Amino acid sequence: MDPSEVSYPDDAVYRLADDCRRCPTLCESRTRISWGTGPTDADVVVVGEAPAAGTPEADRWQGGNLTGAAYTSRASGRKVRALLADAGVSAAYYTNAVKCHPPENRDPTADERANCRPWLERELETVNPAAVLPTGKHATQSVFALVGRELDGFLERVLEPVEMPFGRVVPLIHPSYQEVWLSRLDHTRESYVAALAEVLSR
Repeated sequence: MDPSEVSYPDDAVYRLADDCRRCPTLCESRTRISWGTGPTDADVVVVGEAPAAGTPEADRWQGGNLTGAAYTSRASGRKVRALLADAGVSAAYYTNAVKCHPPENRDPTADERANCRPWLERELETVNPAAVLPTGKHATQSVFALVGRELDGFLERVLEPVEMPFGRVVPLIHPSYQEVWLSRLDHTRESYVAALAEVLSR
């Protein structure tokens, strides 16, 4: 599958509410809430950290803050979808640990992650995936927190599966930092893709 061909019909977005006001700062900075997108019976759920500001001039890959659908940016969105396609995943459900764009693209705070956690929990209950792939430290912290677990170091957890009640959790590098960290983890993109495919096949 060529991820550049992915389209986002409105009915592919899984809206959990018409509005959310749990985080006043995020309400002020967001354009739209970035809900999950993809089949709700997918075997794989990809969890991002939070939507970026977005790219208004982009044709189709404007980003979740503008589209209202997670992982639809022309940078991270295309990159993570290409990664999964190359690892043999034909369909996945994409969402974010925090559904709204943090101002100035800052990291989401612990309170913001906690406020958004019930939405993520509901999505995982609905999709009931075999595997959950959080991308980046903050997304992994949010997923671990669903079962009261602390994240003790992130890079050591990359591609290391952890069995949890809602599926096997396999942390991934955030796509924005993939090129930076792959070599530091002694991976090429090809070996990273192969390792992910192997973990998902277990």
